[in-house]
Amino acid sequence: MTGLEGRVTLVTGGGSGIGRATALALAREGARVVVANRRIQEGEETVALIRAAGGEAAFTRVDLREPAEIDALFETARRAFGPVTIGFNNAAVQERRAPLAEVGADVYEHVFGVNVRALLRCMQHEIRHMLEAGGGVIVNNASVSGTRNPNPGLGLYCASKAAVISLTRSAAMEYGPHRIRVNAVSPGRVRTEMMLASGIADMSEVARGLPLRRLGEPEEVAAAVVWLASAAASFVTGHVLAVDGGFLSQ
Repeated sequence: MTGLEGRVTLVTGGGSGIGRATALALAREGARVVVANRRIQEGEETVALIRAAGGEAAFTRVDLREPAEIDALFETARRAFGPVTIGFNNAAVQERRAPLAEVGADVYEHVFGVNVRALLRCMQHEIRHMLEAGGGVIVNNASVSGTRNPNPGLGLYCASKAAVISLTRSAAMEYGPHRIRVNAVSPGRVRTEMMLASGIADMSEVARGLPLRRLGEPEEVAAAVVWLASAAASFVTGHVLAVDGGFLSQ
């Protein structure tokens, strides 16, 4: 028993990759899932997959660069199912590879606007919902890049993910007494659109460089998120769970 049945769950970036895999996995455990995504077709496809499997889900289109749309997202979630008691803050963007000295202010605003400012605003709403509900669980999607930069040219993305890890630990410390657990997953080389579009020419070489000698799959990260959200992880908070095929162990 995971304890997820009937729980109101929000997944940002739920239209593809890790977000979609996690939304499906949470729904299989009986959670009622609000899928938030900027691209409408992908978000609606995720909801259709959940419903086809007998789960409950609703889609809300949101541009996380717009604070008012984040605010509206949580009101929509409340009207659909009630206060959010599980939040998976997954959506993120990555800049085009460039040396730090050549990165413009507009790129900084975009990367940190989505990866940090929007994530923080989502966390704030989630915490308010969870305080009202008497507790809950937040899982943030960080990255091994927030601990160790695996490639040059993505300095802002890496810095933003380090900020996600820090926010996760701060929130865990502050809200643990209120029965709110806050953790993060830290994916490594996982087969997602972002990974495949990252400018790495030879993915097989990347895979050979990992102890497990293969790329990860979105479903493997989703399994970690489900565990962190579940009753099985009831004494786990402030933790960053690497799902990286051994990358950080090297």
